[in-house]
Amino acid sequence: MSHLHRLKIGVMGSASGPQMEDPVAREKAWALGQEIAKRGYIFINGACPGLPNDALLGAQDSGGFSIGISPAFSEHQHINEYQSPHTHEIIIYTGLGFMERDIINIRSADGIVLIGGGIGTLNEFTIAYDEGRPIGVLTNSGGISNDIEHIVVDLCKREMPPNLVMDDDPVKLLDKLEAAISAYPLPVLQDGRVRDAKPTNKVRG
Repeated sequence: MSHLHRLKIGVMGSASGPQMEDPVAREKAWALGQEIAKRGYIFINGACPGLPNDALLGAQDSGGFSIGISPAFSEHQHINEYQSPHTHEIIIYTGLGFMERDIINIRSADGIVLIGGGIGTLNEFTIAYDEGRPIGVLTNSGGISNDIEHIVVDLCKREMPPNLVMDDDPVKLLDKLEAAISAYPLPVLQDGRVRDAKPTNKVRG
């Protein structure tokens, strides 16, 4: 199915912590943002500091258009309470806080990319996974980026979906993510990943 609009790529990852002290992770984030802009995609993130903001700066350096999905109620709260950057072309103030904001962030994107990441990024990943969103993982960027398969397969006893792609090179990762977005259309219902089956006595885990 061809898109009638420019692809929107959501970038999510570490807002603070050890990954912000890793120059390799920050370089990868910047390069990812640049590549998103060079391809003419719309850049989306949670309007937060950290690696997603490094990616934003890379996108802006290459003339990209960006949208921030803020957890704050207003610009004042965004800047003063959340202490977050506000250099996007558009910021949407959800007033929903971090976790509920994550849902809007994910649903606004055609595909998402994870960089590094801790608990908050893991929350974003599980939402995207459950909703059937195309996901790209920028590996070797710290945090949970190298442990996604272990989390999904070994800990959660689930399958790695075909629209989940990985690479440690931002350019190759976006190639894979673009292919996944094209090959696996987004669900049209909130529970679009659910497949109706004949009634059984099994309890869903």
